[in-house]
Amino acid sequence: MPTALITGANRGLGLETAHQLGEKGFHVLAGVRNGEAGRRAEAILRGAGVKADFIALDMASPASIAEAAQAVWQVAGGLDVLINNAAVHYDTHQRVGAPDFDVVEEALTINTVGPWRISVAVLELLRRSDHPRIVNVSSESGAWSSMTGTTPAYSLSKIGLNALTRMMASEFRGEGILVNAVCPGWTATDMGGGGRPIPDGARGIVWAATLPDDGPTGGFFRDGKPIAW
Repeated sequence: MPTALITGANRGLGLETAHQLGEKGFHVLAGVRNGEAGRRAEAILRGAGVKADFIALDMASPASIAEAAQAVWQVAGGLDVLINNAAVHYDTHQRVGAPDFDVVEEALTINTVGPWRISVAVLELLRRSDHPRIVNVSSESGAWSSMTGTTPAYSLSKIGLNALTRMMASEFRGEGILVNAVCPGWTATDMGGGGRPIPDGARGIVWAATLPDDGPTGGFFRDGKPIAW
């Protein structure tokens, strides 16, 4: 049974992605910072017939990330897919000329550096997989082609995640680890506040997580189709 670790899996896109991968026969590891929320997500997924386990994971804490990587090994014995979904601070109230730098730094820590840390922490597990995949859940807010001065913390963190995607795809290409960024589109999550149904946004993430071995790497996609960086 293939195994997927999903960060921020207690609600929204993370929880729905877990549902959809579970339906495809994955053992889902729900990486969640808060223990109560994580156990609730685990119960919801198991109630839906998904093989699921809660993994304590605080993306702002290097120690928690290292412990989570060990927990993945202990609980599942391996890892096939890492989905970097957890994110904070869609800061529509800010402009680049008047930022709250505490918000900016926290966004960069959780949305950019956190995915980098967890990717490195589970790298040896992914290298043992026959079909290793890393999916970075990004946003068009982090695209050069549409960059403005709005949502500066979120946008900067997501353009950093896009850059990390390109770097990791280049570094790991020879090992068969496919690394892609996915924009789920404006989706009706707590952060997004509206838009299309959450299952529609999650399908593109699942697509990238289940690519064939000759699938793309180092790309930026929405609904399985390339979009501009």
